[in-house]
Amino acid sequence: MLAKIRKLIVEVEETRIEMGRPIDPPTRRALAMAVIENPYAGGYAENLDELIAIGEELGALLGERCVLALGIAPDDAQSYGKAAIVGEAGELEHAAAILHPKLGAPLRKAVGKGAALVPSAKKRGGLGTAIDVPLGHKDAAFVRSHFDAMEARVADAPRGNEIVVAVVVTDSGRPLARIGGLQVADIKGEDGLR
Repeated sequence: MLAKIRKLIVEVEETRIEMGRPIDPPTRRALAMAVIENPYAGGYAENLDELIAIGEELGALLGERCVLALGIAPDDAQSYGKAAIVGEAGELEHAAAILHPKLGAPLRKAVGKGAALVPSAKKRGGLGTAIDVPLGHKDAAFVRSHFDAMEARVADAPRGNEIVVAVVVTDSGRPLARIGGLQVADIKGEDGLR
């Protein structure tokens, strides 16, 4: 593995009651994070291929960890998202190199398809910086019930020469979703929109 991982964190959030109403089955979101060394920290590099390759590795690792934590088959995953926080010795382009060119394909494999773009966010920050990982349905961007986010934060990361990379996978949409739009049962999953 190219990524030098200092720490892996996996957590599952399960909502059982919302506004006093029982949620049955509960809505669940899994977050997997890797705290990695930034090989380009402290200086400018024209070529960021090492981070692109690391993104590919982490797409598979973090996506698989989320699916495993939810205890579901990959095809039962419903939405996904990705985010990265770069430490102060890095730059936003380092997060882009991890998230955009190659992380998506292995994440899609981990969740059993994924025709829609993977929503993403990136920022620079220090120890304990939080980021909201945006979520959308994996096969159809117009499914409003799955527009959501989950906060990701590691108390002792990122250090100046690190990057926190986060992936979230869900087995459902928001609890009590009721604002209309394309319904899960009506997804065609062909163009990533509907």
